[in-house]
Amino acid sequence: MLELSILGFLFERPMHAYELRQRISGLSGHIRPVSDGALYPALNRLRAAGLITKQHDADTGRQLLELTQTGRADLLRRLRDPAPVEITDRNNFLILLAFLGHLPDRSDQIAVLRRRLDFYEQPASYFYEQGRPLKAVEMTDRFRRGMLTLAAATRKADKEWLSAQIAELEADS
Repeated sequence: MLELSILGFLFERPMHAYELRQRISGLSGHIRPVSDGALYPALNRLRAAGLITKQHDADTGRQLLELTQTGRADLLRRLRDPAPVEITDRNNFLILLAFLGHLPDRSDQIAVLRRRLDFYEQPASYFYEQGRPLKAVEMTDRFRRGMLTLAAATRKADKEWLSAQIAELEADS
């Protein structure tokens, strides 16, 4: 998701690594802080793959990162066809969602939202008994019951939001 964040923010405009790190930290820092030890190797991988370039900025004396045409195409491909974990994991999905608006085709946006909505149609829980997902009312431990109660509320709100967005995008198409 770090690479997706880098590509997504550089899609918007070129920027220095320090600013890029701040923007990524704002997006996901409370979940997974972005260290220089993670950012710079990711930047180097993206440069080696031809997805970003690094130019000297004469005004600041620092390096300016910019997305290449190949990088733009790769970002759009990643957004159109996200990995399963980017659909099923809430934190990964939120990062994907932050850049989904870069997809120019609404039908592609709808397809991603539908994948998330379809994921929610599958029974799930943090706790299982004999392969069956347990519900909050079945939990005797208050904290586990709380986990399931919060997850159910989040799931319900997400499904409502996803359904509304899909309907709006379809109406606009």
